[in-house]
Amino acid sequence: TDHGGEFECEPFEKLCDKYGVEHNYSSPRTPQQNGVVERKNRSLEEMSRTMLNEYHLPKSFWVEAMNTACYVINRVHLRREKLKTPYELWK
Repeated sequence: TDHGGEFECEPFEKLCDKYGVEHNYSSPRTPQQNGVVERKNRSLEEMSRTMLNEYHLPKSFWVEAMNTACYVINRVHLRREKLKTPYELWK
């Protein structure tokens, strides 16, 4: 991560420990070091914006649109060669 406060707290560290996740930091203000995450975030933002525009919803629905986009992305096959969705791999 890029040293965001939400990733530098005890609850997050405990969650990483619980699941055996090694937490690495990238240099601040260098999104190119975290390309996969940056691209996934862009996809979520684009899906959310599309939902809001398609249904003429106000920006106050942004959080719900982001949650919905995340739900959908985690439950669909994005590549044919993958046999499981991200949700299936995580549970």
